[in-house]
Amino acid sequence: MSKKIGILTSGGDCAGLNTVIRAVTLRAVNKYNWQVYGIKDGTLGLMTNPLNIVELKPTDFDGHLMRMGGTFLGSNNKGNPFNSIQENGTRLDLSDQIIDGFKKIKLDALIGIGGDGSMKILQALTKKGGINFVGIPKTIDNDVKENELSIGYDTAVDIATNALDMLQPTAASHRRAMILEVMGRDAGHIALNAGIAGGADVILIPEIPYSLKSISRHIEKIRSTGRNHALVVVAESVKKEDGSKATVKFVDGEVRLGGIGAYIGDEIYKSTEAETRVTVLGHVQRGAPPTHRDRLIASAFGVYAVDLVAQEKFNRIVVWQNRGVTDIDLDSIAGKSKTINKNDPLIKVAEGLGIYVGEL
Repeated sequence: MSKKIGILTSGGDCAGLNTVIRAVTLRAVNKYNWQVYGIKDGTLGLMTNPLNIVELKPTDFDGHLMRMGGTFLGSNNKGNPFNSIQENGTRLDLSDQIIDGFKKIKLDALIGIGGDGSMKILQALTKKGGINFVGIPKTIDNDVKENELSIGYDTAVDIATNALDMLQPTAASHRRAMILEVMGRDAGHIALNAGIAGGADVILIPEIPYSLKSISRHIEKIRSTGRNHALVVVAESVKKEDGSKATVKFVDGEVRLGGIGAYIGDEIYKSTEAETRVTVLGHVQRGAPPTHRDRLIASAFGVYAVDLVAQEKFNRIVVWQNRGVTDIDLDSIAGKSKTINKNDPLIKVAEGLGIYVGEL
């Protein structure tokens, strides 16, 4: 029986989103002869009048879309629709409005692409509205529980590694300690993986405490070997040594993570007099063309998600485990995060390479 399914992207953008939308469309139309509707700007597309949706066809993807970063459907990462802050400061529950929008389209199922926070919200919405739902994990942070690889993560690590490759020659040319601040929210996966791959001397992640004195001693030790420069990678949510967060307040009043790289750079200079420079990668980690691995994972996730709909297996999330695609109950992971512990194999690798990764 022919079905109508919807697809949306929720939360922060990343590389590989257009690839997974393509995979869902090709599989649904070519294999099952279904109709696929893209919902614009995440759940916001279900709150407009008229609804902001577009029917997707395989021919929409004949060109360059799968090679582009971002999401051509648009996304939304502003707040929780169950507790939405209005311009006048009041809070409203907009969930019924979103559910009503979904029902107006008369879709048989929704495929939602998001990270751990988005999955928790989408699951709550679809359960409340009795909507058949399948989730696909995407996040550069790679912190979705029970999932080895999320869409967008490989590209983010690749960008951070390339940045270290480009910072090393200028660090050596000017005898500097270069600090690279990367994204990752409360998980250090980007920092740890890029730091090892990019030859960093110090890797700071939010899961493992550090000592400024130990960082200084490590840099002095490097100097004693005759090397005149160092590379430091720090994840954005690493706290200052006193336990306070490094944040930046923007003109719209929003407070976001940022500034830990500058703090670490200043402290290194104070204790070692090594000249420091700080690079904050920011959103370049999100908007790049997806790597081959992100394209492969996005394609595999998209095909598998459509097949779950065909099997009428709902409230599931597609995950990558043991070098392949499978699915698990969304209840088991929604809103939960995957972080790094001291016994992580890559922590041992970093130690073995002589990298300072905190007070273990």
